[in-house]
Amino acid sequence: MRVCSLSSVKNRIVLGQPLAFSVRDADRTLLLARGQVIADGAQLDALMRRGAIVEVHELTEAMRPGRPSSATSLRDRLPEEWDRGLADVRNALSAAPERLAEALDGATALLMSLIDCSPEMALAQVVRQPESGSGHYGVTHSLHAATACQAAARYLGWGPDDQRRAFQAALTMNLGMLDLQARLSSQVSPLTSMQREAIHEHPIRSVEMLSAAGIDDHDWLEAVLQHHETPDGRGYPHGISDIGELAEMLRYADVYTARLSSRANRPAMSAAQAGRELHQMAAQSPLAAALIKAFGIFPPGSVVRLASGEIGLVVKNGDKAHRPMVSALTNANGEPRQSPVLRDSSRDDHAIVALLPPHASPIRLSDERIAMLIAGA
Repeated sequence: MRVCSLSSVKNRIVLGQPLAFSVRDADRTLLLARGQVIADGAQLDALMRRGAIVEVHELTEAMRPGRPSSATSLRDRLPEEWDRGLADVRNALSAAPERLAEALDGATALLMSLIDCSPEMALAQVVRQPESGSGHYGVTHSLHAATACQAAARYLGWGPDDQRRAFQAALTMNLGMLDLQARLSSQVSPLTSMQREAIHEHPIRSVEMLSAAGIDDHDWLEAVLQHHETPDGRGYPHGISDIGELAEMLRYADVYTARLSSRANRPAMSAAQAGRELHQMAAQSPLAAALIKAFGIFPPGSVVRLASGEIGLVVKNGDKAHRPMVSALTNANGEPRQSPVLRDSSRDDHAIVALLPPHASPIRLSDERIAMLIAGA
């Protein structure tokens, strides 16, 4: 049974409020049952000092849709929780070796619960990436690639354990070069020889760091090691052509989500552009196709113009990649609506005729507003 330390999920605890999960001693002895409370900071500190743990499945289950009170409150807090999840990822990826595995489990439990609560909001978090220079690119890219991998795995019908493995492998594939990634996102000069060497070696370094943390999942480690190998044998670090399925998925997610982010030497691509490039790169791959279809041509979070003249926000994928559900924010004259109207873009009069930049929205689309529109779809 997977566990994580109480300290790794302390941001899930509200002092004086019922716990959504049980707290156990390091030997699994029950200390506090779900529904009991941690009264104050002193009690919380004492529990963390004694090495208290939480079972990951309880943490995930506590926020899974189907538990009405927790799911409803979680939807209300989605933007805040995604920010918290990003902070958890940042802390996990920089954790000391002895804490890395449990920190990854804690961050994964939170993020998988957020994805379960609203897959559409998860895709919107990837699509509506911040401008270059905002945050740590290495960390945000790791989270976006992990979210994309999980979305493709879910689309393909992979089971929960395989989806989780895909998420964690993508989250850690660049562990050995996170800070270099951040520097390269704003670098316009050519790579130095030392940078080229670090890039070439980072899959090996990432596996070494994961192994040192006690992670021994063969499929996870193999995928990280092989995620820059290619079928023609021209990849790195070993130039092999026999590549595992998960490694191939990591490579496509890495490429696709990188295209969605702006860099110092190029603007961000739209999901449609990134999808076209990925299709050209791997037209015969069902894994690449699953990634493109999981996002759609117009993923949730995209601002679009409809044939009716209305401007709206894509809130849900439809039965076809180019026919999502859209929350119309304006009327046909471009005037903001007081109450958005849901439109099915598979209808000719509401077909999407243009993808617009985020700033083209007639109203300010905060993360809270986007979450509300998606939840109402």
